[in-house]
Amino acid sequence: MTLGNQDSGVTSGVKFVTSTIGNTVGGLTNTVGGVVGAAGRGIGETIEGATGSGGRPVARGIADAASGVEDGSNRIARGVKNAGEGK
Repeated sequence: MTLGNQDSGVTSGVKFVTSTIGNTVGGLTNTVGGVVGAAGRGIGETIEGATGSGGRPVARGIADAASGVEDGSNRIARGVKNAGEGK
């Protein structure tokens, strides 16, 4: 018997597992997104530094695309974590 908003043992266990999986997947997604974002910005800076203003559009495009991937992965990770927590 549960009182108020307390979960049964099974429900509590399921929430723990889904929360753990959600946090793990979310953390890994954040990590991959961060690596892609940082690498893309670094490559963009390198291209721009090596080619000057002529390579700037390509360099900025790479950096912007990588930052977009990073932002998208952060949003996905937040959604996965929230789903794992039942939000």
